Amino acid sequence: MSEFKIGMIGLDTSHSIAFTRLLHDTSDPHWVGGGKIVMAYPGGSEDFQLSWSRVQGYTKDMKTRFGVEIAASIEDVAAECDAILLASADGRKHLEQFALIAHYQKPVFIDKPFCVCSRDAYKIQQLSLTYQTPIFSCSALRFAKNLTQILSKKDQGRIVGADCMGPLDFVETQPGYFWYGIHTVEMLFAILGTGADAVRVFESDDHEFLMARWKDGRIGTIRGDKKGKLPFGATIHFDSRSQYVNASQNQTPYYASLLQQIIGFFQDHVPRVAVDETIEIIRFIEAANESKETGKAVLLR
Repeated sequence: MSEFKIGMIGLDTSHSIAFTRLLHDTSDPHWVGGGKIVMAYPGGSEDFQLSWSRVQGYTKDMKTRFGVEIAASIEDVAAECDAILLASADGRKHLEQFALIAHYQKPVFIDKPFCVCSRDAYKIQQLSLTYQTPIFSCSALRFAKNLTQILSKKDQGRIVGADCMGPLDFVETQPGYFWYGIHTVEMLFAILGTGADAVRVFESDDHEFLMARWKDGRIGTIRGDKKGKLPFGATIHFDSRSQYVNASQNQTPYYASLLQQIIGFFQDHVPRVAVDETIEIIRFIEAANESKETGKAVLLR
């Protein structure tokens, strides 16, 4: 198949416009080939201001700027398209929306957050397995070029730890770290891999500091800046040296880097992040949120 007919579910996020522009505008230096958004369902959540306030404007843009057909239902999008971008801003909706389209067996990318509790994460995975529907989910920061280039080098020795940082914003409907914290969490997992064992969060007026232990003894940390001044970045600790990477400064925008991975997934149905790792990330964030409330270390088991 030379070019996928891609359907989009959720026009309540800036990601919908960013993804569509990168797929449609061949004059963009970071254009991503392989598919076009041909149909979309607006969606939106009435109790989430950052969702409902954007739907009308983004829907108009999708229709007038990019010629995208606006569908009457989620099922219409799944029936008419080869692959799905489930982009709804509200992670609480993702299980409900995926349940409506899983039986179509089209590959589905679920934008961050995958969901906002591990119970929903397991249910999404079970639907995927039941219908043999490929799924993939992650934050775009995981594929920031400056980060992936360092991690791809094989001559630097074993990674023994990492300290990540980034802006940290909160919204009521996406609990704690599920909204903006998920970006730095994804970076931490991209560096250290799975196997997180325990997490503890410390708070101040301007920052939050998360410290996590992996089962093999490695330590990973996240500094979240509530004022939004810190860039996304990480210091990666190898056996014999440490290296800092600014993930916010890339020649290729991280949305473009992510889209390249999504198109590859649509082609071969192999998720670029294993679903089990995504579920561990959801459980990690749950544990971080619990620690934030109690002030105590929380085990992931």
